[in-house]
Amino acid sequence: MPQNINKIAVLTSGGDSPGMNAAIRSVVRSCAYMKLQCVAIYRGYQGMIDGDFKEMNARSVNNIINKGGTILKSARCLEFRTPEGRKKGFEQLKKHNVDALVVIGGNGSFAGALKLNEEFNFPVMGIPGTIDNDILGTSYTIGFDTAINTVVEVIDKIRDTASSHNRLFFIEVMGRDVGHIALNAGVGAGAEEILIPEQNLGLDRLLDSLKRSKKSGKSSSIVIVAEGDKTGKNVFELKEYVEEHLPIYDVRVSVLGHMQRGGNPTCFDRVLASRMGVRAVEAILEGKTNYMVGIRDSKLILTPISEAIKAHTEVDEELIRVSDIMTT
Repeated sequence: MPQNINKIAVLTSGGDSPGMNAAIRSVVRSCAYMKLQCVAIYRGYQGMIDGDFKEMNARSVNNIINKGGTILKSARCLEFRTPEGRKKGFEQLKKHNVDALVVIGGNGSFAGALKLNEEFNFPVMGIPGTIDNDILGTSYTIGFDTAINTVVEVIDKIRDTASSHNRLFFIEVMGRDVGHIALNAGVGAGAEEILIPEQNLGLDRLLDSLKRSKKSGKSSSIVIVAEGDKTGKNVFELKEYVEEHLPIYDVRVSVLGHMQRGGNPTCFDRVLASRMGVRAVEAILEGKTNYMVGIRDSKLILTPISEAIKAHTEVDEELIRVSDIMTT
């Protein structure tokens, strides 16, 4: 085994996402299968600094594949952003005889892992866990599929009441920097308009779209708004603008918020997390470090973490075109 890997640590960091527990399970059981020791670090990088470590075996992760959130907890850690904080974390890793680290999280989590490697030459491997699906080097992140299915289910229910009362609903979904959730859920739920950060469609287009919907005979409308959309300052401003210029509409706002992070992961996310966990451990044993496990064309790939955190992924232009046609 390259670099004498005997013990691997795993942590979750940043915002939780459905499927993180499945990834933890996969890492722990992969270590057991490959006769390696595994230790869990609780509360992300803060737990690393504090020495919050716990030995894990295959039975430690029973009955968690179906659970949302993360059994290892997550926490923001400003101290780890400093060289002094990272040194404390590294010292704890050595104290517990850890030889490599698997980080399950998003861009910020990977940036911390990259710094740890650069400063202490410590082997790290990333698994992308974020509902935003905004990391380069993978077509899907763990939690994205569950999140969009949760959003679609909620939109379906809101449409029932919208139709019953001839209302227009603005539904805000997560997506401060990218519109993957809004675009996919909007197409899947048949939204009349989808507003995303990547395209500032303007208030005039929004009004024109709503007028067309009304003229075509639609008695209710659903508009999906990513929280980072640039059309208005926020979803409530959009509501006020429409009420002022199209008083024929009875407008309501629904902000889905953190319900999008919760719930049991879909089968897709469970399988993806299981595959990525196995590959992460295998890659470490192959002597690789500073990589993130991703998936593209159904095949697992490795992308340097430095590349993965460079920028956000771009939305699917083809899906935008489909959306435009479907809202006719």
